[in-house]
Amino acid sequence: MNNRKRIHRHFSDIAEIYRNIRKTDNRPIFVIKRELQRLPVIHGADIGCGAGRYDRELFLNLGDRLFLFAIDENEKMLTYLRRYLSMFNITQFKAIRAIGSSIPLYANSVNCVFTFNAVHHFNLPMFLKESVRILKKDGYLFVYTRLHSQNKRNIWGRYFPGFYEKEKRLYRLKEMESAISQVSCLQLQSIEYFKFRRLSSLHFLKEQARKRHYSTFCYYEKEEFKNALQDFEKNIRENFPDPQKVIWIDENIMFLIRKINLVES
Repeated sequence: MNNRKRIHRHFSDIAEIYRNIRKTDNRPIFVIKRELQRLPVIHGADIGCGAGRYDRELFLNLGDRLFLFAIDENEKMLTYLRRYLSMFNITQFKAIRAIGSSIPLYANSVNCVFTFNAVHHFNLPMFLKESVRILKKDGYLFVYTRLHSQNKRNIWGRYFPGFYEKEKRLYRLKEMESAISQVSCLQLQSIEYFKFRRLSSLHFLKEQARKRHYSTFCYYEKEEFKNALQDFEKNIRENFPDPQKVIWIDENIMFLIRKINLVES
């Protein structure tokens, strides 16, 4: 099985439980709310939306001003997104199955494009070009992710054997900045850095790993994962005084990007 099929199968397998095993952070949503506060009507697209955990937060903070195109490659994820948003009587959205390098929306049709913890799954140059195409003049592109270096410093990168080494898809800061600079009409407005204090139990951390809450775990063979999980438990017990209260810092980053008009000479 090639990596693309492996990852697709992974997301199909965990679609039903995905929102329960991943943390949803509000602070990037607050930044988005601040940036979009002057827009009376917002047409947005969330690329790689998954089961909708960040989409609900967008609606909670942007309200009835927002109409959202929820776009993901995985149909099972979209099924659970529809159910999830419907639970909160959210109807101002359309779920679309598509990949980040080929977004089936009209040119100049949305005010903003969002992507949360998903850009490392995309062909980055194609995704940026597609975002430019569908964005209106002065439109926003919000890319929330974690960098390669940030991944090394979290609980998994530090204590789960092989995790950092296997995760080769995450971008470095200079790679993101370079990719953005190479796309006409895109301008990097600012970069927001986030640090989150996490508290969990060893039991729940092991359950997250077993349920493959990060797709990185798909790169482990069965016996390799079993051994790594045992070593992870050993590392946690050796480095934290109370396995019921494991505390660490997660880091993330958000790129705030604008579509600009190039002045013709």
